[in-house]
Amino acid sequence: MITIISTTNRNNSLTEKFAKYYSSILKSKNIETEILKLSNLPKDSLFSILYENNGQNIDFNKMKDIIKKSEKIVFIIPEYNGSFPGVLKVFIDALSWPSELKNKKCALIGISSGYQGCSVGLSHFTDILHYIEAIVLPMKLKFGGIKNTDLSYITKNENFLKDLDEQINKIIKF
Repeated sequence: MITIISTTNRNNSLTEKFAKYYSSILKSKNIETEILKLSNLPKDSLFSILYENNGQNIDFNKMKDIIKKSEKIVFIIPEYNGSFPGVLKVFIDALSWPSELKNKKCALIGISSGYQGCSVGLSHFTDILHYIEAIVLPMKLKFGGIKNTDLSYITKNENFLKDLDEQINKIIKF
């Protein structure tokens, strides 16, 4: 099973829409998927899932269980302040140690209004995944120049679709 993580806590975001789109492509290839939305993190996550509270929050433990049963994980990452969303770091920090992501095969996609497609954020996040011993697919997609939450900007861009298809085929074989 491939889990797709929408790595923002904004509701109805482009990141969430893109995660659903990515899932639909995988499902059309008969690949089982699950979408994990960080917008579903417990509202008091900063205090209820970290440190001495690790493992105590039932709702977060359900999210951890999804990660545990996943064979592969795709992170859809919007650019926040030149990097990735802080809520994604909180999520990673709240996983057990050693991380549930250890030895998991991961693919990354950056989305941004800037033209570099969250490239710095993807680099930062790759460093974290390497530290926790996740295995990162070298082909990281960077979709930039997205000025609104309309998914059609991506789904009508032939270059984006070509790259997306290539990455999906690679994560399936990875």
